[in-house]
Amino acid sequence: MSTAKDLFLISVDPGPGPDVGQGDLSLALAGAELIDLVGAGAVAVDDDRIVPGGPSGPDDRLLAEAEAGLVRQPPYERVEDWLWRRGRDLASAYRTALEGDGELRRRRSGRLPFGPERVEPVDTPARRRAVGRREEGEPVLAALASAVGIGEGRPDEEPGFADEAVTGVVAAVHDAVMELEAVRQRRTIENTAFANIWRGP
Repeated sequence: MSTAKDLFLISVDPGPGPDVGQGDLSLALAGAELIDLVGAGAVAVDDDRIVPGGPSGPDDRLLAEAEAGLVRQPPYERVEDWLWRRGRDLASAYRTALEGDGELRRRRSGRLPFGPERVEPVDTPARRRAVGRREEGEPVLAALASAVGIGEGRPDEEPGFADEAVTGVVAAVHDAVMELEAVRQRRTIENTAFANIWRGP
């Protein structure tokens, strides 16, 4: 299993915290893919640019799609741009893939049969591995989980990483999630102001 799939599985694990926003999760999944590609030697991060290396041929279909989508011509793609481009609707893609693999099941929340539907992980070796990484505090997974509001840590408390590329990607994920939240807040303010205009004094 990839870091991205582990992240998705812990994001839908039932717990006391709030649901993870799909936009936030998509950005973090794109970051997780990039970190796995760095680990496989498929890419390097030079300053803030993603420099493709040799093909790694990952077994994971979504990770292979990510590798195939790399920009291979100079000046190459910035990490931030990758997160926004690759991250578009990525949470939905992972949900579909994990449901197809039998790692997720759909359930209705609440007592009513027509209540809202959600997915939850099936108790499989993959799910236990993801939970194990989380409980052990594996730094990369913990940092990406923190970026989307999973766990009690704050972004400014994340540990450094031995690999500067990983440090840069994690920082870019945090920045992108904060930018997305700023966009949400701005839209909320604008919508409230628009509603007040129509409501009148």
